[in-house]
Amino acid sequence: MNPSTHRRRALATAAAALALALAGTAGAQARYPAKAITFVVPFAAGSATDQLARALGQSVSTDTRQPVVVDNKAGASGMIAAQAVAKAAPDGYTVLITTNTTHAANEHLYKKLPYDPVKDFTPVTGLGKGGQVLVVNASAPYKSVAELLAAAKKNPGKLSFGSGSSSSRMAGEMLKQLAGVDILHVPYKSNPLAITDLLGGQIDMMITDTSTGVPQIKAGKLRALGYSTQKRGAQLPDVPTIAEAGVKGYDMGYWFAAYVPAGTPAPVVARLNELLAHATRSEAARSFFDTAGSEAWTTTPEELARFQAAETQKWGRVIKAAGIEPE
Repeated sequence: MNPSTHRRRALATAAAALALALAGTAGAQARYPAKAITFVVPFAAGSATDQLARALGQSVSTDTRQPVVVDNKAGASGMIAAQAVAKAAPDGYTVLITTNTTHAANEHLYKKLPYDPVKDFTPVTGLGKGGQVLVVNASAPYKSVAELLAAAKKNPGKLSFGSGSSSSRMAGEMLKQLAGVDILHVPYKSNPLAITDLLGGQIDMMITDTSTGVPQIKAGKLRALGYSTQKRGAQLPDVPTIAEAGVKGYDMGYWFAAYVPAGTPAPVVARLNELLAHATRSEAARSFFDTAGSEAWTTTPEELARFQAAETQKWGRVIKAAGIEPE
């Protein structure tokens, strides 16, 4: 056999093998999902992210006729969950339902992360955006943001604020920075846990996601003093924004998004994007967004990657301006 014939046969064999492999892969992807999908949530049950994940899971399960399991891996500012998903098989069956905490803020808050928020993940889609609310115990003497800040200025370092996410923490740090007050930060694994201590009188205030705070406000257990974004919250139209209340330039919201491990096949990512985008329009998701005072927000994977990059720069600037040293 001459060399050219041998080379042609070798190339033909290699091409056939590649075609078979691609056919097998395409077949597997076409059947996706063929088993249960796990939504990993970086925060505790009852948190806003958990509520959204469960609402989305209902829709995805209905559309695919496959179970969706929500796995709460709370703690370490979302790093436990993010690391777990980063190390999972890149097959589309492990999805991180997360926020700006793990994918924009943490790299500025910690010297070393157990995951890379860009290299270890493939973006799927944005899911939603929302604001936060400044709350105190209903029995507290403060009736307005101005009264709270006056007390903080009169007693530097004596008042405390809790936070169970980077959004909540940075909202408090921004308040300190822009209002020129010294308030002690008390960290929690999740916002619901901080709310429990706020109700019990262990801390003086917090700025929490509305899905966690509004039920307690409506039950008369917490008093809302200000809303964190530039526009008042739909669920709390009578509550002024923190900027309206006198803290000029104050604006701190949050966002939800979905990611899968890096290397997940593009057709699987595309299918997940389709499923999740549809899920944000489901009755359960709409109910969540309405209750939380937030709104659905979907993107292409490429749009989410660009948004994440811009948000990472923004959070870096806020954290640096707040004088927070990475832990």
